Amino acid sequence: MTPKWRELADKLAEQVKRGEYAPGQQLPQIRELVAAGEGSKSTVHQAYKALEAEGLVTSSRGHGTVVRERVPLKRLGIARYDKAKWRDGDEVAFIADRVASGRGYRRNEQTQTVTRVVAPPEVAAAHGLPEGAEVYARARLVKEGDQPTHTLTSYYRPEHVEGTRLVDPTPGPAGRGGGFRVLYDAGYEIDHMRERLFARAATPDEVKQLQLPPGEPVVELHRTTYTAAGTVVEFAVGVHAASRFAWEYDFKVPDSAKDRKGQQ
Repeated sequence: MTPKWRELADKLAEQVKRGEYAPGQQLPQIRELVAAGEGSKSTVHQAYKALEAEGLVTSSRGHGTVVRERVPLKRLGIARYDKAKWRDGDEVAFIADRVASGRGYRRNEQTQTVTRVVAPPEVAAAHGLPEGAEVYARARLVKEGDQPTHTLTSYYRPEHVEGTRLVDPTPGPAGRGGGFRVLYDAGYEIDHMRERLFARAATPDEVKQLQLPPGEPVVELHRTTYTAAGTVVEFAVGVHAASRFAWEYDFKVPDSAKDRKGQQ
């Protein structure tokens, strides 16, 4: 037999999905549903907790239970790194996502800390550094308005970035064109990348930093950035709130058989 709280949660979920409660709209207070005969205070509370765990609503003191915004940001694939955006303009990656999504932005919605640290093992391996070598860690927190969307920490060899804007913790991108433009001006033009993505449960610190609802996973990204000569100029680790992005890739489909014939 289905518990009463589950029946109520399913009923409310359907109402949300049908648009009877709009994004940002507050659901009835618990006492109102109790008075309407939907169940006891405990039943309604459990139903609301279930909706929150499913990512349909958020609950907070002073704001009640509110339907979540369901339109995620586009998180562009290769298009976000188009050289014309950052080399010739000022559209750094997180801004490119906002523009593609038709959303506004402020440059200071990216904040960062910059520290010189001993390279973690994965960072040292990516850069081909020995154990104990130091790197610069540029850790960013990116928000949309007041809501955090993701973190991104880039690790650089000191000889590549010492004395540049990439070691300046001022909020916002590292000047016009951001970090890739800084590397370009220093003689390290980026040529190709490797990105690896995987989903996982959020840590308690990530739940707090990204203001995640209960049960929401994160998508972790590892990005290795190379010059044409194969030099690694950045290894980055990003942690993204899973429901706040829709990942979009547009690319030419390869035909390796045709390529092999052309080489014969």
